[in-house]
Amino acid sequence: MSANPRLASNILVTAAAAVIVIAGLKSAAAMLVPFLLAIFIAVLSAPLMHWLTRHRVPDVIAVLLLVVGFLLIGTMLASFVGSTLNAFYKDMPFYEQKLQTLITTGVTWLRGMGVEVADNIIREYVNPGVVMRTVAKVFNGLGGVLTNTFLILFTVVFILLEASGFPNKVKKAFGEETQAFDHFERFSQSVQQYLMIKTLVSLGTGVAVSLLLVIIGVDYWALWGVVAFLLNYIPNIGSIIAAVPAVLIALIQLGPAAAALTAAVYVGVNTLFGNVVEPRLMGRSLGLSTLVVFLSLVFWGWILGPVGMLLSIPLTMVVKIALETRPQSRWIATLLDH
Repeated sequence: MSANPRLASNILVTAAAAVIVIAGLKSAAAMLVPFLLAIFIAVLSAPLMHWLTRHRVPDVIAVLLLVVGFLLIGTMLASFVGSTLNAFYKDMPFYEQKLQTLITTGVTWLRGMGVEVADNIIREYVNPGVVMRTVAKVFNGLGGVLTNTFLILFTVVFILLEASGFPNKVKKAFGEETQAFDHFERFSQSVQQYLMIKTLVSLGTGVAVSLLLVIIGVDYWALWGVVAFLLNYIPNIGSIIAAVPAVLIALIQLGPAAAALTAAVYVGVNTLFGNVVEPRLMGRSLGLSTLVVFLSLVFWGWILGPVGMLLSIPLTMVVKIALETRPQSRWIATLLDH
């Protein structure tokens, strides 16, 4: 009889602790987002750092080379995205007006076919600017984070410099026979493998989408390629969100046939990279259920904002991989799987 009250008490304490932790994460989002991005960049750059050190490049020089590379890539990407977004903002009212005209034409056609559609329903539920503004909001969130570029780079530098001496610190702290480092090493290797493969697949997705859209002739094809690259970190849902603005632009600019072809491009590219290339590179399933993907998107987006939406799946995958490394918590990881 005494076990039940103890179990209920443990559940309540755990739930209260979770609420406190979530509230703390949300209140510290402005500080956490640059730090999480720094960890994300450091994990991706760790293999290159190890390759340089294996070729007798000193740690400090290897880190400096990586930082210079980050600055060059970041400057080029920021200038491109900034100029493209400025042009897109200027053209957005024009696209919204033309899309509204298309919707009005469609409603008139439906009424001519005998289907009655209320004007207030159209105005309330069909807002052509929502998707455009959502994409702009994501990029604005990224732009706000990039104002902390130097903080992010300094954090990456210190993480990479500390990484080489971390195993010795663990053994010194917990003893030579401890398994803590073995667990951490398996965890870090799994996370690194997942992020590297996901980044390569996302890059391939973005390049393929850009090339095919420029062949079709869709405006801002490079911007939609960047959107496809970023949102590919969100399985299933991300590819749909990335496709909507490009399909709308194709519909407004080139007509229904081009819009259908653009939608087919996204379906084909995401099917190829998501269902063929990525599983082959992963070697084993690291997927999440569709429900978990959606809930993690909402959860991390609510806590960390637009950047949290982009990092939602990597963050959830980190939690899942951590749970898989211990037999006591592996059942939770199984529930998160697809």
